[in-house]
Amino acid sequence: MDRFSHELLAFGAAFVAGAINSVAGGGTLISFPTLIWLGLPSIVANATNTIAIWPGSLGSAWGYRRELTTVEPRIWMLVAPSLMGGIGGALLLRLTPVLLFDRMVPFLILGATCLFMAQEPLQRILVHSRASASTSSTWLAGAMLFQLLVGVYGGYFGAGAGILMLAAFGILGLRDIHQMNGLKNLLAVSMNGIAGLYFVWQGMVFWPEALVMAAGAIVGGVGGAGIARRVGQQTVRRLVVGIGFGIALLLAIRR
Repeated sequence: MDRFSHELLAFGAAFVAGAINSVAGGGTLISFPTLIWLGLPSIVANATNTIAIWPGSLGSAWGYRRELTTVEPRIWMLVAPSLMGGIGGALLLRLTPVLLFDRMVPFLILGATCLFMAQEPLQRILVHSRASASTSSTWLAGAMLFQLLVGVYGGYFGAGAGILMLAAFGILGLRDIHQMNGLKNLLAVSMNGIAGLYFVWQGMVFWPEALVMAAGAIVGGVGGAGIARRVGQQTVRRLVVGIGFGIALLLAIRR
């Protein structure tokens, strides 16, 4: 594959990932495996993908800035465990042997795909359980601990972290899906941003692909969202699930 085709594929995968993230989440299931197929070592691909997708999350958070102004002050406390978890996950990735992470990749993708499939029923269950629960500070403490674990996962791998965060918001009683998506993107910016800074510091990012994919993710998030909306969220979700299972299987066979 010549260099132009190589970069075009990277840009296209990030464009699709950005568009999917804007309407359904799960774009990492497209962008991360693409980097592996393009020849990047799995850990470098993971770190590069974190940097490449981050601008798209920032743009999405900015797009929901109006909804974020109505968030209760106590909910902003979730930023702290997001940052702590993000750096913890990044450190964990740095310490993971390459061969071990290679073996884990198909299972990480498979788990994230299953999590993506369970998003809607999981959210319904948690919102229902929260409706009958007390409003004590215990729920906030539990959500902060949960967000710390999500932050570790987000800094380490990240695919499906947004789904887990939406579940936590359901526990806290949030109902406005636009507000929840804005908060999810903001926390993703926090955990992935600090993880990304660590990856840059450690020299784990392959910059030619990171810059091309960052541009693709931004364009996809802005322009591709309209296409994804016309196709329909359910169609997008089925496409992501099918690709996720297919990639997990192919990588498992390849390993």
